[in-house]
Amino acid sequence: MDGGQLLALFRWMYLARATEERLELLLKQGHLTGNIYRGLGQEAGAVGAAYALDRREDGTGDVLAPTVRASGALFLFGGAPIDFFRQYLARSTGPTEGREANVHWVDFERGILGPVSPLGTMLEVMAGVTLSFRVRGEDRVGMVFAGDGASSTGAWHEGLSFAAAQRCPLVLMVEANQWAFSTPTAGNTRLTTFADKAPAYGIEAESVDGTDVAAVFEATRHAVRRARDGKGPQMVELRYFRRLGHAQHDSQDYVDADVLRRWEERDPLSRSRARLLEQGIVTEEELERLCGEVEAEVRGAADRAVAEPTPVGERALAPVYTDRSVPVPWTRRDGVDRGATGTPPART
Repeated sequence: MDGGQLLALFRWMYLARATEERLELLLKQGHLTGNIYRGLGQEAGAVGAAYALDRREDGTGDVLAPTVRASGALFLFGGAPIDFFRQYLARSTGPTEGREANVHWVDFERGILGPVSPLGTMLEVMAGVTLSFRVRGEDRVGMVFAGDGASSTGAWHEGLSFAAAQRCPLVLMVEANQWAFSTPTAGNTRLTTFADKAPAYGIEAESVDGTDVAAVFEATRHAVRRARDGKGPQMVELRYFRRLGHAQHDSQDYVDADVLRRWEERDPLSRSRARLLEQGIVTEEELERLCGEVEAEVRGAADRAVAEPTPVGERALAPVYTDRSVPVPWTRRDGVDRGATGTPPART
């Protein structure tokens, strides 16, 4: 990777962390009614992976299904910090107009498929999306993130099995952050690496240091290329550590303090910053200026979102119901619709 790319990756990671830190401050100030899910220590995985995709804003690019901790990937796909804050603050100006207070939003033009709450389900959804790419002959790839806990769900297995059998152009990013809420990875599987699961599905996998953004990008770029070339689904395991609890209500007192300190020493932003300085890509002053610009952007977006209105009740059902009269299929009625001929429809 050249210096410009490495600097861009650092900026995206810094943007993700600064946005989440500001969001945590808004929560403590009482602006949020829900909870937040930090990706501290996982920024390199989200940013490095999404950077390897073809990102467009006309509905013809690759498609991303992130998790709630992959905010950096969301930003790379055009999900601006202002909309991130609007979502969590449930503002009427947000992508879902205040109907939910998280990152479950969809933007088909940018290729964003917001996550749903049931674990593993988005792998099934992305299997269908990428199958449509293959059937239509479109040169597109779908990427879906899933935590290590999600790999124990039936949806995860069914989605991956289907995608492999259909040779879907799908890239599965396994966020092996060593915890599923308060359950360690050893409580979910006896395997030491999720890459060992790939052969059972007939797919290729690579395990990579998830705190090294350049390594993540290189591994993901290889996986994306293979998926795009018709080699079927690819798996990339991101090895890192969830350095905060499942959500803000989780004190994470079940984590060994020494283990946590060791992972803090491998902070992805610190590693990226050191590389930029060692290679002479930027000076300390230039880096500080960049960080200051990002923080100012985030602070401005947060202040703007706080000042914007919450939705009014009358708007809650606006995009849910329609004033159009749509015939109800006979299969959805209590009785059989005999129609104009007086005879029930033929059944096959």
